[in-house]
Amino acid sequence: MLAAILIDLDHLLATPIFDPDRCSLNFHLLHQYWAMALYVILLFIKPLRIIGIGLLIHMLADGIDCLLMTP
Repeated sequence: MLAAILIDLDHLLATPIFDPDRCSLNFHLLHQYWAMALYVILLFIKPLRIIGIGLLIHMLADGIDCLLMTP
């Protein structure tokens, strides 16, 4: 599940790489809604289930960050 952190490599494609006021959900390539749908599909493929869980937990954590951002 720790390997799910590698999904943040897509932040390297953004300019600037880090912006504290930016919500990563639906901004970075692997944090978009279509990608999250693929992560849900991984839950139904037994060998890939743990990867899907890790990726969805990562998306949940990023979503909480977006909610807690101060305007």
